[in-house]
Amino acid sequence: MTMVTSVIMPPLTETADSYKILQWLKQEGDYVERGEMLFEVETDKAVLQVEALGAGVLRRIKVPAGETAKVGEVLAYIADAKEPLPE
Repeated sequence: MTMVTSVIMPPLTETADSYKILQWLKQEGDYVERGEMLFEVETDKAVLQVEALGAGVLRRIKVPAGETAKVGEVLAYIADAKEPLPE
């Protein structure tokens, strides 16, 4: 049995509590390996790539590119193709 991995906005700097997602490097339906770069975010000083912390299919992107997300917010779900997802 596989688990659903929630993709969470990590704390990337000490001062900011939210970041803008510039682009998703994977699309819904793509297979993602753990450690593979998943999306890019803009901080006040740089553009950073964030890696996947789980392997599986990128099933749902909740926060699209161009939107801002708070640290700790669920951005997407990675899971087996048949695994039920949280609402």
